[in-house]
Amino acid sequence: SYEPRPGDIIFFDWDDEDEGQDGAADHVGIVVGVENGTVYTVEGNSSGDMCRYNSYPLGSSVIRGYGLMLWN
Repeated sequence: SYEPRPGDIIFFDWDDEDEGQDGAADHVGIVVGVENGTVYTVEGNSSGDMCRYNSYPLGSSVIRGYGLMLWN
């Protein structure tokens, strides 16, 4: 199991709860920290047209995965 790090991209599957998640990422954010089993993010298009900080349990069902930056 991968523990995200600041700067990673986090992918979410926010499909309608009544239809169920389809496994495809439909929202992204940037990881700003991880502490005590919680991942902290900054995301655009949250609560309308806002950019804001959010937090999720690491095992949240809406987290699809993470993207890593490969710096040269």
